[in-house]
Amino acid sequence: MDTVKEFCEKINISGKIIRNADMKMYTSFRIGGIADILAEPADTRDLAVLAEEARKAALPMTILGEGANILVSDKGIRGLVIRMAGLSGIHVRNSSLRAEAGAKMTDTVTSASAAGLSGLEFIYAMPGSVGGSVWMNARCFGHSISEVLSRVEYIGSEGPGEYHVRAGDFGYKKSPFQSMDAVITAAEFSLAEGRPDEIRAALEKAKREREEKGHFLHPSAGSVFKNNRGFGKPTGKLLESLGLKGVRKGGAQIAPFHANIIINTGGASASDVRELMELAEEKVLAAYGFVLEREILLVGEW
Repeated sequence: MDTVKEFCEKINISGKIIRNADMKMYTSFRIGGIADILAEPADTRDLAVLAEEARKAALPMTILGEGANILVSDKGIRGLVIRMAGLSGIHVRNSSLRAEAGAKMTDTVTSASAAGLSGLEFIYAMPGSVGGSVWMNARCFGHSISEVLSRVEYIGSEGPGEYHVRAGDFGYKKSPFQSMDAVITAAEFSLAEGRPDEIRAALEKAKREREEKGHFLHPSAGSVFKNNRGFGKPTGKLLESLGLKGVRKGGAQIAPFHANIIINTGGASASDVRELMELAEEKVLAAYGFVLEREILLVGEW
C-alpha cells in the first residue's frame, strides 16, 4: 500500500481530506499542478493530528493560507498540503484582537474596524491569511505586521507553544517563524482606539491605491521581488528602466502597469512565470550588478 493511500485511510478528522487536489483552485496565481493530499483541518485538534501523522509517515508537509505570494510547480506538490482556511475565528477583547491563522487578513482588519480599533488599516484589501502574513511579516505602505503583533500561538514538533513578540526578531519581510519547525495557529494584535471616520477613510484609501496599481485586474501573487534601499529606487522602477513592462512568456506577462508584478493572462504555467522571474533577475544583475531577492516562494516539485 502506498504511503499517501495509507495516510488518507488512517486519518480521522472533522475537516476535509482531498486526494489529487488541483492547486490552481487554491492559489492567487491560479497556477499549479496536483497535490497528493490536501487537508483542511476544522480546528487545532485536526491540525495536530495531521502534523503528527505526517511526521510519523515521513510525508512532506506544506502549509497553505490563502495561496498568495506563492508559485506552485506545474508538477504539483508531493506529500501533504494543509490548508488553514477552516481555522478562521476572530475575537476582539478591549484593544486586543486574536485571529486564527486561516482568517483572511481583510476580514481581520474589518473586525478591528467594526470595534473601533486602529493599527491594521495598512494591510486592508491585501490578499492573504493571518498565518501567512505573520510568517512573512507582511509589509505595505511603510508598515509591517510585527508593529502591532503581540503574541503568536503555534504547534511545533513538541506540541503547542506560544511566542511573545520581540521586535529584534523581525526584519523586512522576515520573521522568526521562517526558521522554525512550527505551524502558526493564531495571532494576537495589540491595537489602539481610533475614530471610526478616520479608520474608514484609511481602509478606503488602502483599497483604492491597490486598485489603482492594478492589483486586482489579473491573477497574480503581488510583488515578485523585495525592495532594497541599497538599490536607490524600488525594484519595479529598476525593472521598468530595463523595458521589461509587458514582456510575455506563454500565458504569463510582466504587468504593463507595474514591472514588479507578473500576471496570469490566461493559461499561464508555473514554468512561464519562473522564466520571467529569471529573466528579470538576469537583466538587473547585468545592468546594475544587483541581486534581486524573491518575495514569491516556489512551492512543490521543481
